[in-house]
Amino acid sequence: MRNVFDAISEFGHDEDFDPVPTDEFVPTDAPAGSRAKLEVLAERVRKGLPLWHPLDRSDYSGLTGAVEPRD
Repeated sequence: MRNVFDAISEFGHDEDFDPVPTDEFVPTDAPAGSRAKLEVLAERVRKGLPLWHPLDRSDYSGLTGAVEPRD
């Protein structure tokens, strides 16, 4: 299986899909809820990677400037 969508297409469910970390599975410094973080998560799903990296940013410390408003 390349990703969870392939598993659902082939088996009708995702119960047995197990994402596989590769060299592309790197942490992101994008803040939670940001467009950048959502894009990283979407790309991880498309590539069949685990959704959450243990070293992803977990807080907003050290950020400066305005946060992009939600649409």
